[in-house]
Amino acid sequence: MSRPTRAFIDLAALRANLQRVKTCASSQRIMAVLKANAYGHGAVRVAEVLDSHVDAFAVRSLEEALTLRDAKISKPIVLLEGFFQPEELPLIAQGEIEIVMHNGKQFEDLINTPLPKPINVWLKVDTGMHRLGFCPDDIEAIYNRLKQCPQVANIRLMSHLPCADDHEDALTEVQSEDVEEIATRLGIESSLANSAGVLGWPETHLDWVRPGLMLYGVSPFPNRIGKDEGLQPVMQFQSTLISVKRLQKGDHIGYGATWTCPQYMLVGVVACGYADGYPRHAPTGTPVLVNGMRVPLIGRVSMDMITVDLRNQPNARIGDPVVLWGKNLPVEEVASLSGTIGYELLTHVNCPKSY
Repeated sequence: MSRPTRAFIDLAALRANLQRVKTCASSQRIMAVLKANAYGHGAVRVAEVLDSHVDAFAVRSLEEALTLRDAKISKPIVLLEGFFQPEELPLIAQGEIEIVMHNGKQFEDLINTPLPKPINVWLKVDTGMHRLGFCPDDIEAIYNRLKQCPQVANIRLMSHLPCADDHEDALTEVQSEDVEEIATRLGIESSLANSAGVLGWPETHLDWVRPGLMLYGVSPFPNRIGKDEGLQPVMQFQSTLISVKRLQKGDHIGYGATWTCPQYMLVGVVACGYADGYPRHAPTGTPVLVNGMRVPLIGRVSMDMITVDLRNQPNARIGDPVVLWGKNLPVEEVASLSGTIGYELLTHVNCPKSY
């Protein structure tokens, strides 16, 4: 029998979360973000489910885009970081893939590379993230040059929100005004809202929204979970008990002997560890569900196992199901206890997926 660690992907929850996007942004076009293998959920299967219900997909690289094209996904696909080498441009054109342009070298490479057909360009303006994008003062000149370029078809505007997860931060509103002003002046469509923008900042919705994390049922806001936003968890990360040991008071658990049994007790071993995507720094006390009931992690996380305190599960047996996160155990909670964010946990999952 194969190793029992699995990620169960709830496609009905995925559809419900997309409907939540549409409720929040009913007039906007939707670019569903599938980067990093759809945040660990399986990009091809997610794209197949969403294909007829969204207007475009967004990915990190040409390789991710071509994987979708090979799977017969025909919707527009946008490379969020653009191209990395000019040699990619002919493949981008042949695949009818769109690019985000965010620096001068990309601009020069594009205008100097003959293409079999023109491509659509999302011109990225840096309105405060200070990561990728052109200075707002330079956008109009770049736009005018792109309009004269035979390698370019449609041009749209894009920027990114660094602080939309903070409802009190003033930068988001300023960014929205800046992007809208530039787009109106140039007469082109624009996109700004990520998941936090979709849920918390209607003024950022503009023409296109780019939901990512919220599609997978996770809140983009600190100290909140997907349920608070009307979202449903899509991934259930699950395994089983592979050992139940009866240990004595004073027995030590795991590497470094960092946890000591305070009394005679049952200790369970779960077939899941950091090689599977469970956070190595999850501390003692982090909850998992055994037979649907919370029990605490004890000791250090190993490469392929964790140990749990079964004192409130005296009837636990080898083979009993264990949920690491999912329904009734939000990934946001596990991430917070582990000093990280849900994005990281989801994208690190390394096990077979079931749909």
